[in-house]
Amino acid sequence: MIFGRSERGKPPVEPVTLKILVAGGFGAGKTTLVGAVSEIKPLRTEELLTEAGRPVDDTRGVEGKNTTTVAMDFGRITLREDLVLYLFGTPGQDRFWFLWDELATGALGAVVLADTRRLEDSFAAVDYFERRSIPFLVGVNCFDGAARYPSESVRAALDLDPNVPLVLCDARNRESVKEVLIGVVKHAMSYAADRRAPVTT
Repeated sequence: MIFGRSERGKPPVEPVTLKILVAGGFGAGKTTLVGAVSEIKPLRTEELLTEAGRPVDDTRGVEGKNTTTVAMDFGRITLREDLVLYLFGTPGQDRFWFLWDELATGALGAVVLADTRRLEDSFAAVDYFERRSIPFLVGVNCFDGAARYPSESVRAALDLDPNVPLVLCDARNRESVKEVLIGVVKHAMSYAADRRAPVTT
């Protein structure tokens, strides 16, 4: 079936659109993830790292990175004919966090992309979504050459609640990213259902 058209005799499908944030530390792979899965040319707001930013841009562990997102990344993916995700990648450095509140408005859920080489960079994103009761999933981006740790070790290091999903992924691989996005949608739907459920005594 071609998107926007229906099979003979069936009315056109009006897709549900959902907003998903992609957050995480500097250099965790957020821009790569959005670009790997977006069916449109992703909007990117990347700028070259400068000498002036050297004192505040910690590139330890990601020495090859020479650009940074200064506002957001934006992409779109159709998961089914009736479900479209809009992806908003957040900037990773502290000085751009004032944009997060605007980007988070209306979000169904979020992906916190983690890099085991700089796991501490994920704490701020985890804390942000926990404090605002925005359901999120942690995607551990498996970089080439980075040490591999059991999922439970990463979960313990991030002090995640038991109900927060954690998955291993490759932000460069479309199918891997799709599984992450499907996971966060399922988690967010379950989270919303649990909040609507009546409290029994």
